[in-house]
Amino acid sequence: MQYGPAVRRRKLGAELRALRARTGLTSGEAARLVGWHQSKVSRIETGASGVKPADVRLLLDAYGVAEAQLRELLLVLAGSHDGGRDHWWHAYRGVLPPTYRDFISLESQASAMRTLETSVVPGLLQTPEYARAVTRAAVEGLEEERLDALVEVRLARQDVLRAQSPLELTAVLDEAVLRREVGGPDVMARQLRRLVDAGRLPQVRLQVLPFSAGAHIGITGPFVILSFPSTSDLDVVVLDHMTSSLYLERKEDLQAYSEAFNTLQIHALSPEDSLDFIAGIGDGA
Repeated sequence: MQYGPAVRRRKLGAELRALRARTGLTSGEAARLVGWHQSKVSRIETGASGVKPADVRLLLDAYGVAEAQLRELLLVLAGSHDGGRDHWWHAYRGVLPPTYRDFISLESQASAMRTLETSVVPGLLQTPEYARAVTRAAVEGLEEERLDALVEVRLARQDVLRAQSPLELTAVLDEAVLRREVGGPDVMARQLRRLVDAGRLPQVRLQVLPFSAGAHIGITGPFVILSFPSTSDLDVVVLDHMTSSLYLERKEDLQAYSEAFNTLQIHALSPEDSLDFIAGIGDGA
């Protein structure tokens, strides 16, 4: 299932229902506050119908929700890619597919990201040269102008690590990520140094899963778990495919992938040993 209208509606409806319950209002009382029929509130809360961002604002005002970050996230789920204001990625709407815009919107609101990478360096930690080489390889026949734009987007996304309240990034990297020469030896050497520098940041935790660990639970492919500051009900697992992204939001999926990530961390090198390991590969490059 893609993180499209149906999943958006369910997640948004569940959160709005929880916020209403927190105020002690019935669905009928909430409807009267905003001038609607009770059935409209019920349809929104069950995900049976979509809701406009303007209607979400009405409900949030009625429920006394003032927290800006939560309001913005719920507006994103309502289909407002800018959360009620323009964000930097708005300028790239002609370049980015909707699923990628969804991911960037959610990433910008997340408080934490856990990711397993089996082939390439996480986008949030890529150097410009590495990002260009990876993007060129991933999308055949890419025009130079579009390539430039996609690299700009990749680098702009990294601002979440430098924000006032930065994203907490925990990444487990298969050793193949470090051994695969992307863009040539010089590009790879700079990328490895960038990883070491990033791993020393307080908001970044890197762990390497060495080849010596053998087969592991993440061998089927990479994944990302996004967590949000206001509610765990909005957490989501993202699986990337060649032509689309798959978003998993059931509690069972979140639990399974969270447990898998914990297992990977146990088998991976410690953060300190991982940085030494990366630096050692870089010195030999």
